[in-house]
Amino acid sequence: MPELPEVETVRRGLAPVLEGARIARARVNRPDLRWPFPDRMAERLTGARVDRLRRRSKYILADLDTGETLIVHLGMSGRMIVSGGGEGRDMLAQFHHLHPAPEKHDHVILDTDAGARVTFNDARRFGAMDLCATDAVERHKLIAGIGPEPLGNAFNEAHLIAAFRGKRTPVKAALLDQGIVAGLGNIYVCEALHRAGISPLRHAGRIGAARVAALVPIIRAVLAEAIEAGGSSLRDYRQADGELGYFQHSFRAYGREGEPCQTPDCQGTIHRKVQSGRSSFYCPACQR
Repeated sequence: MPELPEVETVRRGLAPVLEGARIARARVNRPDLRWPFPDRMAERLTGARVDRLRRRSKYILADLDTGETLIVHLGMSGRMIVSGGGEGRDMLAQFHHLHPAPEKHDHVILDTDAGARVTFNDARRFGAMDLCATDAVERHKLIAGIGPEPLGNAFNEAHLIAAFRGKRTPVKAALLDQGIVAGLGNIYVCEALHRAGISPLRHAGRIGAARVAALVPIIRAVLAEAIEAGGSSLRDYRQADGELGYFQHSFRAYGREGEPCQTPDCQGTIHRKVQSGRSSFYCPACQR
């Protein structure tokens, strides 16, 4: 499942193509993905201009001039593929090629007035799309209850200390709770906890306030580095231009079971433990 850096990477790749563009034609090639598409989705998208492309947690939000917002979740294998482009749009140089022939899993296709095409391809069909009134997005069932963005001002030391206070769940589970912080997933929680020297097995409520506070800038740094590198691109994930990212080459803990810990002066090795059905990678020697 793509996490915040992967979704943000895709959003940034789509922004030069979609923001300010009008959807000249929308095609929906099946009735559903993870859930049914909204009624008349192709009709409601055709002719609409994309005023703004933003991200909320792991969702891409396209605000339209019709007063509606297209909500997109990539699921496990969803890809937003860009092809074509209009003249004079230098930022799209890397996308200037003929539109590829439609593939079996090209479920939604958006053609813009500038000649670009955005195709949502999803082999496993765990992705999702919906339309709702823009002024009601924060109340949408997929968005409501999501906590603050980890790169925003609302995610701060005071917020995290208060959220952890008295919690008896492992700190990893607490950080995966989308009501506490938006967009974090298994990979980047493992990485942040390793850098912070905190065991993923430790109960959140038993971590001192100073150590909890120190997690905030560490989480931000890990996410910022991953976004800059283009996401982790594990398994099916691709950027909007189809290229693999490469942050996985910078993982210090995730996926490195049995390898030496990279923390300076630590002689430990990375262990793997399953927590709530997910693999936690950590160093018992330096993560307490």
